[in-house]
Amino acid sequence: MLYSRRDILKLGAGAGAALALGQNLLGCSATSVQKAQMPLQAGQLLKTIPSSGERIPAVGLGTASSFSGAARTPEEHAELMEVLRLFTDLGGTLIDTAPSYGTSEVVLGELIREIGNADKIFMATKISRAQGREAGLAQVAQSEERLAPCKISLNQVHNLGDWQTQLALLREMQQEGRVKYIGITTSRDSQYEDLAEILKTEEMDFVQFDYAIDNRNAEEALLPIAMDKGIATLINGPFGRTRLFRRVGDRPVPEWAQEFGATSWARFFLKWLLGHPGVTVPIPATSDPGHLRDNMGAGLGRVPDESERKRMAEFIDGLPQV
Repeated sequence: MLYSRRDILKLGAGAGAALALGQNLLGCSATSVQKAQMPLQAGQLLKTIPSSGERIPAVGLGTASSFSGAARTPEEHAELMEVLRLFTDLGGTLIDTAPSYGTSEVVLGELIREIGNADKIFMATKISRAQGREAGLAQVAQSEERLAPCKISLNQVHNLGDWQTQLALLREMQQEGRVKYIGITTSRDSQYEDLAEILKTEEMDFVQFDYAIDNRNAEEALLPIAMDKGIATLINGPFGRTRLFRRVGDRPVPEWAQEFGATSWARFFLKWLLGHPGVTVPIPATSDPGHLRDNMGAGLGRVPDESERKRMAEFIDGLPQV
C-alpha cells in the first residue's frame, strides 16, 4: 500500500516513539505502515559543499512562506517550535531565511533560543533589498543580532540585488572570518541569463534558484555551470510552491517509486531533485510538523538514478496542468 501526503500526516502522531530506531533497524520485514512512521535511519543523505569538502544533510528547511507571518498565536508558536525541534532531531541542519521574509528571522531566532539547538544549525540568510555598502553592513548586523546565538554560516545576495556591491562586501566578511560561505540567489527565470554570467565570472560557494520536477529550466541554464565551477546549490520551490501537490491531487504515488523510498508525493518530488548530482540541498518550507517529517524522509535510503529520474519526470509531464 502506498501513502499520500495526507496519509503520512495521519501517521505522524505515532512516530515519535520510533525516533531512535530508524528504518534500518526494522529490517526488511517491516510493514509499509512501520516504514512510513520511521523518520530516521542510520543517517540522512549527505551532500558535499565543493568549495570546502564539508558534508551536510541533503534536506534543508526554507522559511519564505512558512515563518514569515507565523507564531501570532500560541498554537502557531508551538507548531513552529516543533518543526524546528524535529528538524535537527531528524538530522537536518541547513535553514534558509532572509530579512525580507516578514518576521522569519525574528521568529527563528526566538524559537532557536527557546529550544537551545543553535549548535546544530547551519544558518543561511541573505542581504535583501539593500542598496549600497553601508545598507548591506547594517542588514548583516541586524541578521546576526536576530539569529544569535546561531552563527550565520552562509550569507547570500538576494535576487541579484545590487550584487556587485553586496557580493564584494560578503567576500570581505568571508576573508575576515565573519561568515564561512557566500552566495547569490534568484527566484525568477527572467534572471537566469544574468545569473549564469555572474556564476561564470565570480567566485562563490553557493547559488540558490528554483528547480522542480515540472520546472526544469535550471537544468540547462544554471546547474551545468554550478557543477563545472564547483558551486553548491540550494533549491527553492521544490514543490512548485504547492503547484505539484495540486497537480497530482489524490493520485497514489506509483508503485515503482517504492524501489527508492518515495512513499509519498513530497518524497517523490524531493528524491527526484536529490538524484541530480548538481543538487546539494533542496529547502522546502513548512510550518507543519507532519509535513516536516514527510520531507525529511526524502533524505533516507537511496536516490533515483538517471533512468528513474527520467521516468519520474515523464510521469508528471503526463498529468494535466493546473
